[in-house]
Amino acid sequence: MSRDLLKLFLSEPADVYHAAAKDNLSSHRLADFRRCPLLYHWKQTGLAKDEDRPAYQIGRAAHTLILEGREKFLAEYAIGGPINEKTGQPYGTTTKAFAEWAAAQGKPVLTEEQATLIEQMAAGVLSHELARQLLSKGVAEAVVRAEWHGVPCQIRLDFYSQFPGAAIVDLKTADDLTWFEADARRYGYPHQLAFYRSVLAAAAQIDPRELPVHLIAVEKKEPFRAGVWRMGEDVLALAQKENEEAVKRLRTCRESAFWPTGYEDTRTFDWM
Repeated sequence: MSRDLLKLFLSEPADVYHAAAKDNLSSHRLADFRRCPLLYHWKQTGLAKDEDRPAYQIGRAAHTLILEGREKFLAEYAIGGPINEKTGQPYGTTTKAFAEWAAAQGKPVLTEEQATLIEQMAAGVLSHELARQLLSKGVAEAVVRAEWHGVPCQIRLDFYSQFPGAAIVDLKTADDLTWFEADARRYGYPHQLAFYRSVLAAAAQIDPRELPVHLIAVEKKEPFRAGVWRMGEDVLALAQKENEEAVKRLRTCRESAFWPTGYEDTRTFDWM
């Protein structure tokens, strides 16, 4: 099956993929809609924008190094900064000298400290035998587009693994693995991965249950522990059902041009 699925994968830059979200529903946009249909509409029409934090760049860079390799990592990121000749030390990231140097690089910049952190996270993942096996063979950043429940959709898989018993692999960075499962629920990871699985299955015309889903998480602090979770079928099935219901509501909103906030009705504030 894996060879047939490989034919479905597209390779395209991240900015091209994100631009196509204008016409194709992504997991991120579906999450916006589940949270607030009006927020989804504002982002689609440019009235609101996605927030980008420094921590997000660390995560993206870690994904590049861990999933796509060192050559791609060095090609996509500049590391370091200009040196102050008077002190022999690097200029601070808030100085004009650093800003001018960063602008001249033509690509995102990581400080030496950030690059070291990313290297340590990569080492943490590679030290985990199962994580290393899952990432030993496959396709990174694979794009797939398909119609799902009457809506054009798109996904960008962190990694499609050809390791036996694996398929969809998603890499997450975590503050502390102790609380990762709770964080995964809070951030909607089951819904994200259920969406990935549904769209890939729709493109391949197979049962979603034929596609195992794994999560790899690595800490952003010492000792950079890594862990692997296989998503339970009951969790994915429930998330898939809620995604399907959200897509149906999305189609209704598009047809009616009405985008509710979800707080139109009076709610009861009680102790329980």
